[in-house]
Amino acid sequence: MKKNSNGLDASTLGKIVLARCLEQPLGAYERSVGRIEASLPFRGASWVKPASIPGAIFDADLATRHSAPATLGRVVRHEGGLVFMYRHEVLGREYRFDETAIGDMRASGAIAGDQIALLHRLRLVNSRNRLTHALMNSLLDAQRDFLATGDPLALAPLPQVHLSRRIGERVELPMVADAGRISRLVRGLAITMPDGKTLPLSRLFPSERQLHCHRLDLLVKSEKQLLLAGEIARPWSDAQLAALLEQQHGTRLSRRSIAAIRHQLALPDCRRRAALADYRMATEGFSALLPLTPSVLAVHVPCRAGVYEIRAPVAVENRCPADAVERLPVVYIGSTQGLRKRLADHLRGSSGNMMLHRHLAEGRAKVRFRIVEENWRGLERRLYLAYRETFGVPPPCNRMSP
Repeated sequence: MKKNSNGLDASTLGKIVLARCLEQPLGAYERSVGRIEASLPFRGASWVKPASIPGAIFDADLATRHSAPATLGRVVRHEGGLVFMYRHEVLGREYRFDETAIGDMRASGAIAGDQIALLHRLRLVNSRNRLTHALMNSLLDAQRDFLATGDPLALAPLPQVHLSRRIGERVELPMVADAGRISRLVRGLAITMPDGKTLPLSRLFPSERQLHCHRLDLLVKSEKQLLLAGEIARPWSDAQLAALLEQQHGTRLSRRSIAAIRHQLALPDCRRRAALADYRMATEGFSALLPLTPSVLAVHVPCRAGVYEIRAPVAVENRCPADAVERLPVVYIGSTQGLRKRLADHLRGSSGNMMLHRHLAEGRAKVRFRIVEENWRGLERRLYLAYRETFGVPPPCNRMSP
């Protein structure tokens, strides 16, 4: 077999060139096709005609609007189903060749070098566009429920190797649509969903494990609302989580698998979640966390009675067990007849709690509060006891029980 100057045979060299074509960023690819069609060899070639891949639809509106450079096109609802519309006509382009004329020119030596180079480039464009079209048609079919609703729970497991097999069974392509080529093609690409949101194309290829992680994470997050509503008495055990996943999604996982996924997601076990829930439920109704600065106090904190919680960086050895999952741990719980004045006193160091003032000195502290018209001291005590019962220690800057 004939080899080039680098010792590569034609087949290997062709695979390398195709791989580079598939990896080309979308904007650069569109510009390169535009340059090909504007070139003198293309305009003088009578043996090729530009056409469209059968079934490819071009979205003229998307082409005129500003869209992200990596956005391939958009999924739209049409006559009760879904169709995919490319953002640029060159993405659905297919070149039709007069193979007889090409053969005659090769036999007679009448085909010039620039015409041979043009032929190779156009075949590469055909290969990439046909693979892209087969890919999008397969994704529309395999992930139809998710694309129609946007619900992550509607995603079907679809590793790229399975999609490769699916394409190979249904579509005739000029190359093998293996997982490696699909990976190169979709890298960095995105699509626009029917609701207008942009979605990385890689999100449509979840593995079974990724779906298990996502479903378990959503299930654990739903516990809080159910606990607050009184619909469940305590967080679910791993065995209960496994049963719920099987009931809701048909997913059968062992308790050991559930525990492994929890560790991967940094989710505590049911006992630890029960402890965390005690204090979190006690702070229902608090404001959002606000930077503890004079300007924020002046605008967002009222001159009214209430309880408050201050969070600030602490030394590792002073952290309570909950702080492993808190970016800014709780350092103080208090109450006052005037929230704005009391918090300003803490900032100035005039509240009599110098340990707290040292924590606030870095300027990274945050506060959240709840307005209480009466018995704010009683609520402060309940919060303090809930914190101590939950985490086993009081906040580090509360020097005595309220």
